[in-house]
Amino acid sequence: MSRPAGARLLSLDALRGLAVFLMMEQHMGVWLYASGRREAVSSLLVGFNALGGAAAPLFITLAGVGTSLSLRRPGRGDGLLIRRGLVVLAFGYLLSALVPSWFTMRSWFVLHMMGVAMATAPLWRRLSTRGLIIVAALVIAATVPLQTWLNTPDWLTNDRMALKPPFDELAGGHLRVAFAEGQFPIFPWLSMFLVGMATGRLLAAGDRRGVRGLAIGVLLVGVALAAIGQFAGPFDAPWKRVFGLPLGFFPATSAIIVLLQAVVLWLITIAAWIETRAPWESRSAMVCLGRISLTLLLVHVVVFRELTRPIGVWQALDATQSLAVIGLWTLLCALIAKAWQRIDYRYGAEWLLRKLAG
Repeated sequence: MSRPAGARLLSLDALRGLAVFLMMEQHMGVWLYASGRREAVSSLLVGFNALGGAAAPLFITLAGVGTSLSLRRPGRGDGLLIRRGLVVLAFGYLLSALVPSWFTMRSWFVLHMMGVAMATAPLWRRLSTRGLIIVAALVIAATVPLQTWLNTPDWLTNDRMALKPPFDELAGGHLRVAFAEGQFPIFPWLSMFLVGMATGRLLAAGDRRGVRGLAIGVLLVGVALAAIGQFAGPFDAPWKRVFGLPLGFFPATSAIIVLLQAVVLWLITIAAWIETRAPWESRSAMVCLGRISLTLLLVHVVVFRELTRPIGVWQALDATQSLAVIGLWTLLCALIAKAWQRIDYRYGAEWLLRKLAG
């Protein structure tokens, strides 16, 4: 059965909570831990941090899911989509301004990507569900010749992605970063938003089988690309941009993007299945974290990337201390989120987004 137009999927809020938790723990692990130290729990921290790779794919895909679901509510048209996208994009530039140790105003992070995707959603909403999947595949495919043409390195440093010296004179400047060489550039990351829109339509129609089928199909494609890379490689450029499996994803290969998309789709499938068996509670910690995920994304980057430096905590803790700080911060965020629910999360970034976008 299809869902009522105004119904809120708490499973999606729970996944946003998971996404912001994974993002925070990964960032904090890197920014607090003095990696030269070796102790029994070091490998635990490193493995824990690796889980954070699913955070940005979750955020971008869920933005697409939420966009599709919001269009089913009365009065939700193109104007609202554009306004919401522009406000999220503005949050991205605000974060860039607040964190000069990492970004410049020419950086392109996950909020920039989500903002542009949402602002251009009036174009994508007119495609069929199958059309969204096809365009997503074309975006991934087009990334390879685009990055080959730009001679994008196999590994992008933070300074290059921020266009800091000596990279500040690269041809194309901010557009180059936004489209192909930022942390989460339009090519190929727009594909996840488009898949999210398609998934949102299936969820709105109550078609959990369709979501599961999409998850299976994407997983099979990802495994096939990875298998070709492992057993038929190594490949030279440009094919290693398709089949490669580098540890990082700056820039992401086609195989990495598709595999990450599969992980996200399976998380959505599992969360939606749980909602049909044991409905999520609006006061559960993960749901509450999801309702303030944008606020937490902004705050934790400023606190742990920027403010740890003047107080001497930046990359100065051992693994045990880092894990302790991550645990205490997560507990504090959960307690604040649950208390904040009593006033409907007023005055946070999400509240401001609603006020500015309408």
